[in-house]
Amino acid sequence: MSATLEKGLNAFREVMDAPIASFFSSCVHCGMCADACLFYTETGDPKYTPIHKLEPLRRLWQQEYTLTGRVGRLLGLSKPVSDEELKSWSELVYDSCTLCGRCSMVCPVGNDITYMVRKMREGMAVAGHAPEGVIGATKRTIELGSPMGVKLQALQAQIRAQEAETGLSIPIDVQGADYMALLSSMEIINFPEYLGALARIFHQAGVSWTLSSEAFEATNSGIQIGASDIAREIVARIVTAAEKLQVKNVISPECGHAFTALRWEGPNLIGRPYQFQVVHILELLDELRRSGRLKTSGKEDAALTFHDPCQIVRRGGVVQPPRVLLGEVASDFREMPDHGVMNWCCGGGGGVSANDRAEALRLQAFKRKKAQLDALGVDTMVTACANCRIVLEEGLEHYNMNVKVVGLTELVAEHLVEQEAGK
Repeated sequence: MSATLEKGLNAFREVMDAPIASFFSSCVHCGMCADACLFYTETGDPKYTPIHKLEPLRRLWQQEYTLTGRVGRLLGLSKPVSDEELKSWSELVYDSCTLCGRCSMVCPVGNDITYMVRKMREGMAVAGHAPEGVIGATKRTIELGSPMGVKLQALQAQIRAQEAETGLSIPIDVQGADYMALLSSMEIINFPEYLGALARIFHQAGVSWTLSSEAFEATNSGIQIGASDIAREIVARIVTAAEKLQVKNVISPECGHAFTALRWEGPNLIGRPYQFQVVHILELLDELRRSGRLKTSGKEDAALTFHDPCQIVRRGGVVQPPRVLLGEVASDFREMPDHGVMNWCCGGGGGVSANDRAEALRLQAFKRKKAQLDALGVDTMVTACANCRIVLEEGLEHYNMNVKVVGLTELVAEHLVEQEAGK
């Protein structure tokens, strides 16, 4: 047995906790998770059945942690997990799973398949079977602080551009601010208008906020590749910067896995509670609206729909705020079929969008989102995740669909009363 395979199998053993044991024990092999996975529904290939993606992990559990499995292994009735098998399973674990959690929603016995895939990725990464694109993004995060290699100088250039565009100052390294905003690399490079939108909204609402020069990146590649130590390091950077600036709150941006990593998993990763609160930007905007500090005027005439980012809505529970905000700025808002917590993934979450070899499969899976849009006939799709936005734009271009994609924060900023009044 190779050293890397042994390391990978040891990682499997380390993550084999009580939830995983109970999930494997209780699985009734009903196949309902298959119909909840867009990679299965759009290909019809049974290998993309979510629970099947965990077969090597399940077999190791059975062989080493159950009596019948141990006996079967001794009698030669069950083959050991091999390096070649893990290599072939890499596509199922990384290319055809976005960690969206839709399969877990329909499991009749409540098994969290997403949790198990995350744990299986721990062993796959150690065994050397993570995709090159995801490995590269993770290395850049460790070495440069960003999966896209975005450095402070790039952020400063975008800050200057947005300050010139908005006429507003964008604060950085302000001690004692109420809020420290985070950004994803995609927002900095692809959608810098998000930063300008924050400046405009916070100026109108009188929000005390800042960015940190030491931790502005929110994306957590450790979560995506399946390496808890890396995920812990990325979260710790943010925590250290926030506590150094003594801010009261940290704002998770329009990025799904950043929200998951920081809000729900961060305290467990670093082993202690934060000294600040974590709030998603949509939660904050809705709070400002309810308190009367966010004032909008006028509504979009175009037919709009909302794509629910999986980690924010289904896994993160931010369901109503985006809809309330859209109700303030859109006159023709149409819900997608299977919207809210049961909406279909864009197909690029969980590191899939950074995985070049998964592109063809991802575009095939996009047919599900295409069908949702075809049923609505809208002009514009609004979302609240920069990664979703990139993936959606690529899918729309591939299928020659004339639908515009915009970020919700930017859309709200376009309808501020101040902008209406020409201030």
